[in-house]
Amino acid sequence: MTTLPVIGAADLKIRRIYCVGQNYRAHTLEMGGDPDRAPPFFFTKPADAILPSGATMPYPPMTEALEHEVELVVALSAGGRDIPPAQATALIHGYAVGLDMTRRDLQASAKRDGRPWDMAKGFDHSAPCGPLTRIEETGPLTQGAIRLLVDGDLRQHGNIADMIWSVAEVIAELSRYNTLAPGDLIFTGTPAGVGKVHPGNRLDAHIDGLLDLSITIGER
Repeated sequence: MTTLPVIGAADLKIRRIYCVGQNYRAHTLEMGGDPDRAPPFFFTKPADAILPSGATMPYPPMTEALEHEVELVVALSAGGRDIPPAQATALIHGYAVGLDMTRRDLQASAKRDGRPWDMAKGFDHSAPCGPLTRIEETGPLTQGAIRLLVDGDLRQHGNIADMIWSVAEVIAELSRYNTLAPGDLIFTGTPAGVGKVHPGNRLDAHIDGLLDLSITIGER
C-alpha cells in the first residue's frame, strides 16, 4: 500500500486520491470554464501515482504536452457520507503541497470527443506530493500563498483563499458522491499559469506553512 510521510507521526496509508477541477477563478477562465456557474467536479488518480518530494518523475509516454498544476492537498483522518460543511474540518488529518501532473494533449482530445480523462490525469507518477503537516500544527488552512517555480522561474502564483469552493465545501460536496474514509487525499485545484514542462526541468512548489515539494522531470 502506498504511504505518505507525516511530520512527527506515522506515515499515512493512502486509500484514494480525489482531485477537484477548476477551483480557482483565473484557472477556470484560462481553461475555458465559467467560474460563476460551474459546481465542483471531481476526478481520481490511483493511490500509487504518488511521487515523493526529491524524486525524478519519468517523462510519461503518449504525450507531447506534460503540464504542471500546483495544489493544496488535504488528507483525511476520518470520513463519512453527506458531511455538512461545518463538520468537514474535523475530518482533516493534515495538509501537503502537491502537483496534479497532466497530459494536456490527451485531456484536450478527451474533452473534444466527450471521453473520460483517466489517461490524461491518472498515469504513473502523476501525483507528486510533499510530506503532510498535521492540522494540529497548522490549524485549518484558509489562506496562504501558493506558487510554482520551474528552473527558478515563477510559473504559478496565487492564494488558497482564492478557491471558488473552500476545503470544507469540497469535502462536503465530495461526500455526496462517495463515502469518504481515512487515508483519502483531496487535491483541491490549481491557480492560473499552468504550462508545459520538459526533461531536465526542476519544479519547486510552495504553500505557506507547509514543507516545499521539489521534483525533477526525467528523460522520455
